[in-house]
Formats: sequence, C-alpha cells, structure tokens
Amino acid sequence: MDTMRDRFAPVVSRLLDEDPRVAVVLAEIGKDGFAEARRRHPDRVINVGIREQLLIGAAAGLALTGLRPVVHTFASFLIERPFEQVKLDLGHQDTGAVLVSAAASFDWPAGGYTHMAPGDVALLDTLDGWTVHVPGHPDEAETLLRHAVAAGDDKVYVRLSVQANRGALAVDGQRFVTVREGRSGVVVAVGPTLDAVLAATEGLDVTVLYATTVRPFDAPALRRATATAGTDVVLVEPYLAGTSTAAVDEALSDLPHRVLGLGVGRRELRRYGTVEEHVAAHGLDAGSLRARIGGFVGGGVAAARG
Repeated sequence: MDTMRDRFAPVVSRLLDEDPRVAVVLAEIGKDGFAEARRRHPDRVINVGIREQLLIGAAAGLALTGLRPVVHTFASFLIERPFEQVKLDLGHQDTGAVLVSAAASFDWPAGGYTHMAPGDVALLDTLDGWTVHVPGHPDEAETLLRHAVAAGDDKVYVRLSVQANRGALAVDGQRFVTVREGRSGVVVAVGPTLDAVLAATEGLDVTVLYATTVRPFDAPALRRATATAGTDVVLVEPYLAGTSTAAVDEALSDLPHRVLGLGVGRRELRRYGTVEEHVAAHGLDAGSLRARIGGFVGGGVAAARG
C-alpha cells in the first residue's frame, strides 16, 4: 500500500492542473514529487529552500493575491519552527492556506527529535480558526486534501503519517464516524490509531467513534454517543496525550463526565528505535490500550464478561 505522503504530490499536482488558484510552496523537502508539476506551472510551484519562516510568509503573500497555497514539509518544520509566522502571517492577517505535514509524531525515528512533532496539534490549538484533519489511510488523506484545498480561504492543517489503518472509511471532513456501539463508555480513535483501538476494545461494551477531522471537534457526535454509552470518554490520539480533553470537557460541560486522554507522552525518548517501539513505549499498541481503556471503563469489561 502506498503511504499518505506518496498520495500527496500526485493529488496536489492534479489540483494544480484543475484549479488556477492552487499554488504549492515547499522548503526543499518533497520537491522531487513536484518536478513535473513545476515544469507545467513554474509560477505556482515555489521552492524557498531550507527557510521555514519564509515558507509560511511566502504562502501568506500568495494568499493575499487570491491564490490558495498548499504548504508542505515535516511537521516540526511546518508548525513548530515557523510558529511565529503561522500565528502572525496566517492568523493575524487572516489569510488562508493548507499546511500539509509529514513525519507526524515519530514517523522517522532515525531523524532524531528534530524530526518529531507530537505537540503540533496542541500548538495550533493556541490559535483561532484552524481546521485540523488527521487521516488514517491514504484514501482518506486524498479525500481530506481535496476538502482542504476547496475550503475557500480557510486555514487548514492536514497531518500525514506513514502509520495507517488497514482500510479506509468514508470521511467527509466534518463528522466523526460511529464504528462500534456499546453502553459502557465512548472511545474516540483519531486517525491511524483506529486499528489498534478496535483490537483493544474487542469484546468490550463500548462505543468507538472514528475522528479524522479533530478541529472543529464534532461535539454533536460525542453527545449522541454518550446518550446511550454514558459519559466515560477515552481519547486515543496519535500526538500529545490529552490534546483534545478540553474539547471533550466543553462538549459535555453540562454533564458529569470523566475523560482519559491517551497519546504520545511528554517524556522524551532519547533512543530513537523504530516506529513500532515508539508506539509501544507510549502505550499506543493494542495490548497497552486494552489495559488502560478496560481499567477506565470497568463496566464495559464486566458487561462483556457477563
């Protein structure tokens, strides 16, 4: 199966052909995938070199001229390094762009901590008005990329990963998908965590919601799920643990509820290892998730055994 990033350049190259508003801004990384598109559209495929602050500034400038810039590099270089420009050039100037990242939280461990960005979504949460897509499969990535580019002048972040679920679901860029229904808690699985969550909750009497668009947070879907499954909520996110707990608290602010936020821990792992070792170290493998989810929604375990 190709990866989400494998799908990125061909999809956006087609969008360049189809829509004269679309422009691509790169900072060296990913330029080879757009070589042919750059020959066809030399004025709309721009490589600024290893200058991430300029990457965002150039995108904002293009947006001010009426173009729809798609901006791409690794997450740590796209969100963290040029955050002041994301905050001011895009946010304060109220200009739209589609930021598309690669490497996710730890997709390239050999690159070291400079190429890891578990805090990217939490950092964007300090800003207003961002849509955040976290696909869990290359087909979903294509769908969400198209939604993002077509989203007028909105500010959109699309978080690509080499980690993926075995199959794609029908996603619409707005709502959570109900994958499993139960009566003893709700588990929200974000993007590429779904397969592990389904394996972890097999036999547990819980509802599983699948989230590929996490901002805006689909509060109505969560409230509908809690109406029958109760208000114990577990979030499983492929980035910083607890990133969306405030969104759950807001959605259920008028109801007594409990929230368990699972994801990438704050402790830095200094032995780079493999992606699978990082998943296990952060407790995001199916076995670890089952222990933590089962311990939190104890009624679900009892119901399943009964």
